[in-house]
Amino acid sequence: MDFLIIHILAKNSQINLMIQHRPHTTVVMAISADGKIADVRRSPARFGSLADKAHLEKQVAASDAILFGAGTLRAYGTTLTVSHPQLLQQRTHLGKSAQPVHIVVTHSGKLNPEINFFKQPVKRWLLTTTAGAVFWQNRTEFEQILIFETSTEKIDISTALQHLTNLGITRIAILGGGSLTASMLELNLIDELWLTICPLILGGASAPTPVDGIGFVPQLAPRLQLLEVQTVEQEVFLHYRLERLVERI
Repeated sequence: MDFLIIHILAKNSQINLMIQHRPHTTVVMAISADGKIADVRRSPARFGSLADKAHLEKQVAASDAILFGAGTLRAYGTTLTVSHPQLLQQRTHLGKSAQPVHIVVTHSGKLNPEINFFKQPVKRWLLTTTAGAVFWQNRTEFEQILIFETSTEKIDISTALQHLTNLGITRIAILGGGSLTASMLELNLIDELWLTICPLILGGASAPTPVDGIGFVPQLAPRLQLLEVQTVEQEVFLHYRLERLVERI
């Protein structure tokens, strides 16, 4: 088991973000027509079609690592693995392992070690805090435990991404949830989004959205450039690129 503990002030990591490299990041989510990623009970979002699942698997297969929050893992209990023979062959041809690394992001580290995720044939890494790592130390569920903290004992996600680049990870797919996506958007750490608009309305003021958190005022809201639109039966696949601040000046 490898343990890495790095404590860096948040303000320093934000300054270094402008001069240090990180992996290319793509958010991939299915949402209802009214912009929800789950119902008010935060049940697993299984309303996407087979076409949406195939699209998600394609994005997973194109990545070196998959990033998702603890809430997403608790809802599903598993992660999506690459199973299509053609996608597996493509990864082999590129010299990659059959499955990307699956990285769980959690401040608390409170996960059930009995869920099926820990039985799946994937490399599992944990991105957490010092406190969140305590339970998992000297256990075998996670191949690596990465500890990157701010001065307020929160996860320093920007520095963690820079470290992943040093490990040879160049492309990351982010599969939710809304809190993780929001925190990364606030730090300008998202490059692209793939959103599948599904033909149903979930409603509910407390139902989660693709981007939770405190939100953005219009003047500071992240701006998107539409790259691609695909329609498959009743679903619409939207591909966006995040505009950088320097592009908007």
